[in-house]
Amino acid sequence: MKALVGDTVVAEAASDAVVHIEGNTYFPPDSVTAHALSGSPTQYTCPWKGRAQYHDVVVGETVLRDGAWSYPNIKGSAATRVGRDFSGYVAFDAREVVVKN
Repeated sequence: MKALVGDTVVAEAASDAVVHIEGNTYFPPDSVTAHALSGSPTQYTCPWKGRAQYHDVVVGETVLRDGAWSYPNIKGSAATRVGRDFSGYVAFDAREVVVKN
């Protein structure tokens, strides 16, 4: 699986390494390209996953504000619901980042 901004890969992982949740593909943290993410002050808490950390996606001069997010410390019930721990996994805004096989 790849996450792309234009022709630039911002994350890449084997299909069995990603997690699909609510229509989003979550990539393992080590599959995200170095320097592709920058911290964002945006805050959000999901009722069943926990507190999210938003990230700006940076590709050259392009900055996609809040174009990605992760859950650094998911709730235990979220891991049970999904079937594995996805703490720190990164999902991308499908309106701006294309995810494909």
